[in-house]
Formats: sequence, C-alpha cells, structure tokens
Amino acid sequence: MKADELKLVEGCRKGDANARKQLYTQYAEQMLAVCYRYTGDMEDAHDVLHDAFIKIFTHFSFRGESSLKTWMYKVMSTQAIDFMRQKHTDVITSMDGEELPDVPDIDEQAVADEGRDIDEQTLLRMVAALPEGCRMVFNLFVFEGKSHKEIAELLHIKPDTSKSQFRYAKSLLTMKIKQYVEHERER
Repeated sequence: MKADELKLVEGCRKGDANARKQLYTQYAEQMLAVCYRYTGDMEDAHDVLHDAFIKIFTHFSFRGESSLKTWMYKVMSTQAIDFMRQKHTDVITSMDGEELPDVPDIDEQAVADEGRDIDEQTLLRMVAALPEGCRMVFNLFVFEGKSHKEIAELLHIKPDTSKSQFRYAKSLLTMKIKQYVEHERER
C-alpha cells in the first residue's frame, strides 16, 4: 500500500473528518458508477452510495488484504445488492422458472468488435437499462466474478436461473450495442 493511501486509511480509522472527506472525494464518482450499474436508477444509486459510505465510516474494517479501491468496490456492490433485495424482493425471488422473451440471434463477437469504441458511460447506461434480475446476475457474474452457483446462493435462486438470466442479459446487451453502432453509422 502506498504511503498516502496508508495515511488515508489510518485517518479514516481514527475518524478524521479530513481523511473521510478525501476518501469520499477520491472514490465517490467511481463508486457511484458501481451503484448505478446495480440499481439502474441514479437516485437509488446515490442512496446506495450514501448508505455504503456511512457503513464505511462507522465500521472501517479495511484490513489491507486487497487495494482500498477493491475493498470499497466490494462494500458498494454488497450494499447495492442488499438495497435491491429490500426494494425489489419480488423481482429477485420471481426469477426462478421465469420464461424469458426470445431475442434475435446476433453474432456476439462481431457486435463486440464493432462496439469496441463505445464510451464507458454509454455502456454503463446499457447495463443499467437491463431488466433488474438480468442486471443483478450480469453484474455479479461479469464484474464480481461470481459463479452461477454463488449467484444462486446469494440471490436465493437456482443456478440454472442465473445462467438463463445471464444469457438473456448478454443477448439484450448485444442487441443494444448493435442498435447503437448502427445508429452512430447513420449519423
């Protein structure tokens, strides 16, 4: 850990207001993006961010086993999952056995190649616009590196449900990227 990061961590542990402000200033924008990716709503993302920073400042449990940023990312994603569970329990629990609509077959690799130049904010909006169940599974699988078994345990669904939600999320994103690329070509 770098000396400035160590100083920041020690200040936060001691409850130093300047250290807390610096931590917030340094990481809030990145962590808001994490929260938004899970909630799909900027107002909810701000609520999650606020609650997660309160949790961080009242129980500063960082032990240095990862980078400070990685630890904060984990706190934010856990807070976002908890928020979504509380706010939308019915969405998560109803995911089991859900019949997902068909999406047209699209060459995912070709679309990925065409969409390489899409800016991060646009991609973030596309992920945030996924249906809630798909968005939760997609975030946990892609960004958290969870297996479908772990996701199933975390969301109280079946592993097959996690797999189908992920496939559907990928198909929807592929379709959105294809439409975006085509729209940009026409401009």
